[in-house]
Amino acid sequence: MEKFKIILPYAAALILFIVISFAYFPDVLEGKRLNQNDMKTWKGGAREMVNYEKETGEHSFWTNSMFGGMPTYLVSNYSPNNLTRYLYTSLDLNHNFRPASLVFLYMLGFFIALLFFGIDPWLSIVGAVAFGFSSYFFIIIEAGHLTKVAAIAFMPPIIAGIHHAYTKNKLGGTLVMTVFLALQLLVNHLQITYYTFMMIGVYLIFQIVDTIKNKKIVDFSKASGLLLIGAIIAVSTNFSQIITTYDYGKDSTRGKSELKTDKNNQTSGLDKDYATSWSYGKVETFNLFIPNLVGGSSGGALSENSKMYKALEEYGAQNPKQLIKNMPTYWGPQPFTSGPVYIGAIVIFLFFLGLILVKGQIRWWIISITALSFALAWGHNLMPITDLFMDYFPGYNKFRTVSMILIIAEFSIPLLGFLALKRIVDKEVSEKQVIKAVLYSAGGLVLVALFFMIPGILSFSTASDGQSLPKELIPALEADRASLLRADALRSIVYVLIGAGLIWAFVKQKITKNVFYIILGLVILLDLWTINKRYLNSEDFESGISAEEPYIASTANKFILKDSDIDFRVLNLTVSTFNDASTSYFHNSIGGYHGAKLERYQELIDNVLQNEIGFLVQTMQQKDLTEEKLRAVLSKLSVINMLNTKYIIIDPNTLPIMNYFRLGEAWFVENVKIVENANAEITAVQNFSPDVTAVVDQRYNDQIFKFEKDTAAVIELTDYKPNELTYQTKTNSDQLAVFSEIYYAKGWNAYTDGKLSPHFRADYVLRAMKVPAGEHKIVFKFEPQIWVFGNMVSVTGSVVFVLFIIGG
Repeated sequence: MEKFKIILPYAAALILFIVISFAYFPDVLEGKRLNQNDMKTWKGGAREMVNYEKETGEHSFWTNSMFGGMPTYLVSNYSPNNLTRYLYTSLDLNHNFRPASLVFLYMLGFFIALLFFGIDPWLSIVGAVAFGFSSYFFIIIEAGHLTKVAAIAFMPPIIAGIHHAYTKNKLGGTLVMTVFLALQLLVNHLQITYYTFMMIGVYLIFQIVDTIKNKKIVDFSKASGLLLIGAIIAVSTNFSQIITTYDYGKDSTRGKSELKTDKNNQTSGLDKDYATSWSYGKVETFNLFIPNLVGGSSGGALSENSKMYKALEEYGAQNPKQLIKNMPTYWGPQPFTSGPVYIGAIVIFLFFLGLILVKGQIRWWIISITALSFALAWGHNLMPITDLFMDYFPGYNKFRTVSMILIIAEFSIPLLGFLALKRIVDKEVSEKQVIKAVLYSAGGLVLVALFFMIPGILSFSTASDGQSLPKELIPALEADRASLLRADALRSIVYVLIGAGLIWAFVKQKITKNVFYIILGLVILLDLWTINKRYLNSEDFESGISAEEPYIASTANKFILKDSDIDFRVLNLTVSTFNDASTSYFHNSIGGYHGAKLERYQELIDNVLQNEIGFLVQTMQQKDLTEEKLRAVLSKLSVINMLNTKYIIIDPNTLPIMNYFRLGEAWFVENVKIVENANAEITAVQNFSPDVTAVVDQRYNDQIFKFEKDTAAVIELTDYKPNELTYQTKTNSDQLAVFSEIYYAKGWNAYTDGKLSPHFRADYVLRAMKVPAGEHKIVFKFEPQIWVFGNMVSVTGSVVFVLFIIGG
């Protein structure tokens, strides 16, 4: 019986987490799947890689389906020998019940963390619900950011394990940290891992100060040594993915550009303007407490009682009932948003209680990381801090969407709140202190909510309103935005007062501890549940069959799919070419969607491709367009033609344009133009004849030779695989060939009749090489040795990981 009492709260936690998760997502049990945009785009970009693996049983580390070609390191985490994936699969309920299983992971991770922070298991269950139902966590599920979701879920126990190792049990804490760090690294969302280490770094500063102050250097050293060993083991299990991501990052948009442009905007990673595009507003930060403070989402729904509905009727708009379901209710500073980072009014109230009741270095650590997350989330709204981190903190400038760092606050705020509840429940503070803290916290938050309700305090307008609505409708929209704020401000006041009343009733012994936990948990769940349903509900689900086939082939796609040529590319003008993966789902595209494409290809897009596409679109819009004019324009699209663009989709419901001026899979040039640097190279390819001249950086000067073009020479692609291309050549003399394939030296090798041959970069992004006279077989193979080395480390690390856990 005693053992049953010990096990009961942990078993209850698992059962409750599963029940709550499936209660929120009953659609999962009906076989439906979430319609997640980012999952659709992933399937688009990964289609060639996935199909190749199904057909051959081999994994391809390269795909040609997007941006002309790029490594698949960040498309798929291929780590067959990482044994932690079996643990991850088990925790995620075999990946078959998403997104319910993901919410389960959120709650499980924070539950474990609270236990290791010394909080009672039953109270930890309530805390797990509070953390797991934070609105941003549901918004990213709806978007399909599944690796981010898992990384966030594994973050709390990593930090709690470290805290436990330093304060209570060195080995126990190290084991917890090692397991969950290995899991977090497995899902490979390095931005969340980076934020995790930022919190750990601040924690260590406070721990070092405490160590020196209390002369506990020996204990600190032992714990640090064990944690370091655990971290090395965790890193080694997923070393293949870490090392390839790191290595590829240098050449991706996350690396430093060779172009010399605006020095103030440039970093060794992303440009500052790009990295800070999604910066949280300073006032907007209060939507952690009042969800509709700045309007919620960019496409919010209004009721038929709204001012906008009446204004639409008066304006004579057709179908106003449908229009108000998607209105620009958000008026904050971000380009757009799917919803607020609402943590919960009661959770915010508990946090302020913690500021008063929790003492010691843990409080100051939590205050520090919370303030840091706010300051860095503000991005370009607080550039001195942003500049400091982007210029001097290694790796920080590799990440975009700076507002994502608010996940630190989403961890730290409930943590401090439940540490405060622990002190109250354990009677570590007097009744008088608790009542005083409750009055101060609740009173202060009520005043904040009332302040934002004062007319004239906020403008409820944004510069983009005039672009999306007639000016006659803008006053009605602003009035509705104000109404949304007032409703949610009152809502937050009510929840704060309920939270305050519950704590008062508990300390006055009006209710028992168990009743207190149950009511508090239910009220917190109700608060967050109802807000989350605004952004993720049954309307976001579709049949399982629809989810498996994210894109339906259009008339244009079906026509192109009948083409028997083994390799060519497609330009789709009916979508956002460089921010859409639907084309990649069916064809090899010159566009696509990925957050870390090759830097040089992005520069080609910015400096040449966008201009050529604009020129083409402008021509297509001419009323007197003739076939002769169109052909004349196509002949001038140098880069589009060198990228072997055979088809141009101008209408999904009609046949595509066939481009007869494409240069094919490879060709021989007449001469070479040597340029001194990247700036000269990108300038040269803006207006040149790629079939005649190869533009080559002077660093490859040693591979240039004297030659005369053989007009009878032949080069033909005879076999295509995403990671292996075979050509047959026939020439009377040595020739210089340019291949319409993206140059990436870290893995691509060229073989002439089975012998390794040098190749180099030409035309800013393509491959070129000397082709000897006679008949030859040239094969390009993608053979990334860095992954082979990384995988050897991962195999060893996985074995050590298992032994370490068993031994511990």
